[in-house]
Amino acid sequence: MDNIYIPIQPNKKEKTASVFALLKKWFGDQKLNNPFGYILFFVASVAFAFIVVKTGAPGGALIIVGIVALPLLYAIVAYPRVGIWLLLVMAYLLFLITSFGINFPFGTLMDGLQALLFLGFFINQRSNPNWKVLRGPVSTMILVWVVYNILEIANPAAESRLAWVYTIRSVALVMLTYFIFLYNIRSVSFIKIILKTWICLSLCAALYGLKQEYIGFSASEEAYLHSDPNIAGLLFIDGHWRKFSFLSDPVAFSYNMVVSSILCLALMTGPIKFWKKIVLGFCVFILLWAMLTSGTRGAYVLIPVTLVLFAVLKYNRRVLQFAIAAGVLILIIIFVPTSSPTLYRFQSAFKPSDDASFNLRKANQKRIQPYILSHPMGGGLGATGAWGQRFAPASYLANFPPDSGYVRVAVELGWIGLFLFCLLMFIILRTGINNYYAIKDPELKTYCLAMTLIVFAFNIGNYPQEALVQFPSNIYFYLAVALIMVTYQLDKQKNKQLNGI
Repeated sequence: MDNIYIPIQPNKKEKTASVFALLKKWFGDQKLNNPFGYILFFVASVAFAFIVVKTGAPGGALIIVGIVALPLLYAIVAYPRVGIWLLLVMAYLLFLITSFGINFPFGTLMDGLQALLFLGFFINQRSNPNWKVLRGPVSTMILVWVVYNILEIANPAAESRLAWVYTIRSVALVMLTYFIFLYNIRSVSFIKIILKTWICLSLCAALYGLKQEYIGFSASEEAYLHSDPNIAGLLFIDGHWRKFSFLSDPVAFSYNMVVSSILCLALMTGPIKFWKKIVLGFCVFILLWAMLTSGTRGAYVLIPVTLVLFAVLKYNRRVLQFAIAAGVLILIIIFVPTSSPTLYRFQSAFKPSDDASFNLRKANQKRIQPYILSHPMGGGLGATGAWGQRFAPASYLANFPPDSGYVRVAVELGWIGLFLFCLLMFIILRTGINNYYAIKDPELKTYCLAMTLIVFAFNIGNYPQEALVQFPSNIYFYLAVALIMVTYQLDKQKNKQLNGI
């Protein structure tokens, strides 16, 4: 009997597989160097030309944005390390881009970038699940803090719910980037890329700040400084303009110069070549020089205070000698007679009782204490500052100047919120110190030390100013917190491999 051939119709899965195989061949193997590619490029060129003819320059610009944006969006979601690097760069350059006069909501763009990273986080959890990032004291406290801020929408003392809507973005969304960093930073090589990017960006900011000091402001910066008398009142002190580089304000500029110099100082103590230590030392000099031009007294005290913790954590003869020498130098600078307004302002930071602005802040804090004690949940997220003035201008808190990150938390979120925030910072610092002593690898130990010192400096600086609300500080603070955990995890993995476990 003859064999009978019966054709079998391929199922949908087989059809889909064959289509993907064909597309992979055309796009991946042949790089569109085939008839399909020629036809695709011809059709695209005709379509683009038609759009430009009909719509003009806006249409052409939209096409260019689409060509760049679509692959970039895919890269951010599919390759989160690309997105993290882009987030760190944009956090520094955000205000530089806006200074070019580009009318675009870049704050929303940053929110969208973070949202894409969260999308990539959940997608990658399917193929590489690791929900352990949500465990542990630091992760738990961050989640508690975010939930508490969300619950503030029901605060009966809040004058405006819209203020909460506008403020929760900068509180919850930014804080949750900690989990993005914790999940995606998995190698020492990527940590090195992050730290090099951090130092390069801070050096660019420092050099631009020095350019403002010794060459002058640009035309657009001059227009900004003279656009509002309130700006001149804040930035023109004792006949001298405070410098802000291409960041949002002198406070953000000075604090980022301080923490970047702390990063370089800590890295100098690690297992690196001598010439790299020389380069890092030069970076410290440039960063601190630029910091002085900001005129931010709150930043001046951060270096000596952080050096105390540095000497305690990394106690040895050389560090002790360095700390003593630095302390003597700082004392000389504080008490030496001077006619320089920059140096005089630096000296005044260590004599707060003689400072009228410090005494005014102290009086404001004393005045608001009864309100804090009588409002356990505070006056609501966004009750003070710009959002309070915009959405509840007649409220008691709308015109109250917090002038401090801790005071703002106490006023807006109450003494309950202040307790939770202080507990969060305590747990982070305790974890950083414990991890530093537990880590065995010298390189990872140095990175953990640097991040712990940076978190400590930000916390000290958060009392005289609001240190954690503005780009790039808000992003880099939670990066530092995540790296405290990442370095410990990488060290554990390395020890397991060495022990053959």
